[in-house]
Amino acid sequence: MKKAIYPGSFDPITNGHLNIINRATQIFDEIVVAIGDNASKNGLFTPQERKRMIEACLSDYSNVTVKIYSNLTVDFLKQEHANILIRGIRDTKDFENEQEIASLNQMLDPQIETVLLFANHDYELISSSMVKEINHFGGDTSKFVPRVVSKALKEKQNQ
Repeated sequence: MKKAIYPGSFDPITNGHLNIINRATQIFDEIVVAIGDNASKNGLFTPQERKRMIEACLSDYSNVTVKIYSNLTVDFLKQEHANILIRGIRDTKDFENEQEIASLNQMLDPQIETVLLFANHDYELISSSMVKEINHFGGDTSKFVPRVVSKALKEKQNQ
C-alpha cells in the first residue's frame, strides 16, 4: 500500500491544493494532508482551524486524513511510515524551490522520494497569499477557495 504525505501550511487551503489532493488520491492508496505548525509564522488561521476546514473539504475521501505536525517534514514522514512526499508546482519558481527542498530532504533521509504534480492550468495562479490579499481588501475569494473557506475568510475579515 502506497502512502504519501502532502505537507503545507494551507493558510488557507485553495482550490489548487484540493486539485492536487484529488489527483494524488488517484495515484496513491492513502494521503495524509500534513499541516505544518510553524510557531515562527503568524498564520491567519490556527492549525486547528485549518484542519477543520480541510477535513470539511475532504469529507468525501475515505483515503485522506488530515494531521498537524510541528517537527521536520522528514521526521513526520518517518512517524507516518511513509517515504513519498507530494508537492504541487505552479511555475518555474516553484520548481526551483521544490528542487532545493527535495535535495535537502534526500540528504536528511535518502529513502524519501518527492513526487511533483503540476498545477492544473485553472489553478496555476492561485496561492494562499493571493487569497489572503484579496480577502484583506474585501474582494470575492469564492472563485479560488471552497465555500467553507470563503465563509471563514469573510468572518476573519469582519473581526
